[in-house]
Amino acid sequence: MKITRIETFSSRYIGFVRITDASGATGWGQVSTYHSDITAQVLHRQVAPWVLGVEFDDLDALTDKVFEREHKFPGSYLKRAIGGFDTALWDLRGKQAGLPVCALIGGSPGPLRCYASSMKRDITPSQEAERFRRLQGEFGFDAFKFRIAAEYGHDIDEWPGRTEEIIPAIRKALGPDAALLVDANSGFSPKRAIEVADILLDNGIEHFEEPCLYWELDQTAEVTRALAGKPIAVTGGEQDCEMPVWRQMITDRVVDIVQPDILYLGGISRTLRVCEMARAAGLPVTPHAANQGLVTLFTMHLLRAIEGAGKYLEFSIEGPDYYPWQYGLYTEDPYRVEGGQVTVSDRSGWGVEIAPEWLAKSAWQMSDISDL
Repeated sequence: MKITRIETFSSRYIGFVRITDASGATGWGQVSTYHSDITAQVLHRQVAPWVLGVEFDDLDALTDKVFEREHKFPGSYLKRAIGGFDTALWDLRGKQAGLPVCALIGGSPGPLRCYASSMKRDITPSQEAERFRRLQGEFGFDAFKFRIAAEYGHDIDEWPGRTEEIIPAIRKALGPDAALLVDANSGFSPKRAIEVADILLDNGIEHFEEPCLYWELDQTAEVTRALAGKPIAVTGGEQDCEMPVWRQMITDRVVDIVQPDILYLGGISRTLRVCEMARAAGLPVTPHAANQGLVTLFTMHLLRAIEGAGKYLEFSIEGPDYYPWQYGLYTEDPYRVEGGQVTVSDRSGWGVEIAPEWLAKSAWQMSDISDL
């Protein structure tokens, strides 16, 4: 395969990528959300020169070459840019094969159980409970995640007592059968996280996400060890994009469940490497997918394919007040929830079409083989 053109269509919040190969076939992907206009520049400046016009069969080898050539610039932006190229390439491959991406990586189309994922901390416990009850009735969700602590709060809550109040409030509102998850977003010290875990256990919370500063692996490992053997899993990894960190996290069993974000990490191919490490270690994979850009669709295909997939897909419940940019992106909504489930279609590639109206108003940029 040889890619001859890379185009980006971006806003500040989201950026789509179209690649064209030597035969004229095209595929669509997405760079990661937030500062996507900057990420698009990184894609054209630091990725395109190393991938355009190159004959390749091994995508892993090609992307590793980019990191080697750009060794002065490690970090998140390069991974977020590579993710746009990678996911567009998988779409192109799927369309050429007449198969959905999940089938290319060993899976099949079909349904996935979701957990309704709240992103809000400026919401009272009673308001959160009420909207969870509404979503439970309207869409059939039977699993829910809500926020505790304050984001990077250093043991200071969003407001005094909120964490202690919201945990039992949500359990009481949803009843004993709902699966409940919480996310602390690096808000606690190990000592405080372990204290809060007692409240979580008393209320049947099964998933304790990112309890401590995510880059301090020893802190999270301390919490995981303290809760070993108890019916709650410590989870994390959404922010991590470097393979050595993932190897350490999995080898040292820093968490019980790994949560890579496909676009933060650099695409499907790199995420599959993490999934294989997790499979070999016996750790489930429940990826981070916190908005209704394409990252959730990518994650749906991944979960329908990998061995060791977690019990559910993260599915954001936030609307235009939180994510005003996520509307009008597609010609047909790929995220219809029925009975608490979404479905991966049997359409080729990602099975989605970006809305021409959105593309027309976005910032367009192109890198072509003739530019080299």
